[in-house]
Amino acid sequence: MTVRIAIPEPSSSDAEYNSRSLPAYVESLEAAGAAAVVVRLNQAQIEVEKLLAAVQGILLPGSRFDVDPARYGEARIPECGESDFVREAVDEMLLNDAFASKKPVLAICHGAQMLNVWRQGSLIQDLASDLKTSVNHEPGRSVVEAHPVKIAEGSRLSATLPAGGALEALVNSSHHQAIRIPGRDLRVTAVSQVDGVIEAVELDSPEHFVVAVQWHPERTRNESEVSRSIFSTFVKQAAAWQPPDAAR
Repeated sequence: MTVRIAIPEPSSSDAEYNSRSLPAYVESLEAAGAAAVVVRLNQAQIEVEKLLAAVQGILLPGSRFDVDPARYGEARIPECGESDFVREAVDEMLLNDAFASKKPVLAICHGAQMLNVWRQGSLIQDLASDLKTSVNHEPGRSVVEAHPVKIAEGSRLSATLPAGGALEALVNSSHHQAIRIPGRDLRVTAVSQVDGVIEAVELDSPEHFVVAVQWHPERTRNESEVSRSIFSTFVKQAAAWQPPDAAR
């Protein structure tokens, strides 16, 4: 049986962004042996629920929008971009389903930030004005190796690294926000080596695969063994998932 992964459209209002960004996620899932089930953001809730009943994993993609700061109790600063409230509502629906049934989750960039906020964490609204970091965290889509990250030993993410290699990787980067305070039960598993910006978190649970990265492995699948391994590991976890009733 083909593994089916639900992925929401990146944006509810920018068709051009969707057409440019969504294919890389779909192709990365297909290369890892899964089928992408795209959740249209204008679908009725009952239709989304039917769709979720037939998938084994959830992938939350990036977006050109910023998570609404009101979700983590802050006023929006001028440097914070506009929010996509429809996308946020669908992400929340998908996360509720995934955590209720322990479906594997892979969250990327905006998806990672949404996961963190949903778990009662907070975000840095703008890295440049908040940290005044020397690292360029948004050099553009064409930069494959923007900066190094240090990965926590024993983490799920560390298992995606080449055997016997160092606990570090060079990653791309396309974000102006980042996790400030990790959400409930989320463990920091990668940081930017130069400025300490949180680059990955995962759920501190051996029973539920939830991994979130701030960079974009779907963009570097052809160049990076680590990027390919992130997707293949996620798909393997989804293939092994069983509904809670069946697991008893």
